[in-house]
Amino acid sequence: MDAGRFRQAMGRFASGVTVVTSRHRGHDVALTVDTLTSVSLRPVLLLVSLHDEARVLEGIRAGEPWGVSVLPARHRALATWLGEPGRPLHNQLARVSHRRGERTGVALVDGALASFECRTYAVHPAGDHQLCVGEVVAVDAPTTDEPALVHYRGGLGELR
Repeated sequence: MDAGRFRQAMGRFASGVTVVTSRHRGHDVALTVDTLTSVSLRPVLLLVSLHDEARVLEGIRAGEPWGVSVLPARHRALATWLGEPGRPLHNQLARVSHRRGERTGVALVDGALASFECRTYAVHPAGDHQLCVGEVVAVDAPTTDEPALVHYRGGLGELR
């Protein structure tokens, strides 16, 4: 199987853009992620796929709570910044307007279309990624008509 061809084909599947947050060694860490899946309603579970070397994954593995913020189109620059590899560990969220989740204290992006506070339910190895299943312990979905930020064919766009 040609991995490049597979990646090209998967790029034709439009997906929403999220920021996954946790803590690692006492620091807030964050990563732009375009894989978010609803898994179950009993219990309420969601899934994100994280690269094996993601600092967010280290926080999740250490038992830290984690958050998922669904981004509106106006947060395109934020998504680009948090998707850059090699960002420093310290002050990753210094440029990001955020708040603490009421239930877990995890960092959540201000102005998100929806946000979820999670505790780890399971982590499953999958190639060079880990499938992180989170039990949702709090959700916020404010009423808004803002367009969503979407990932399609390797670029970022918006969807109403």
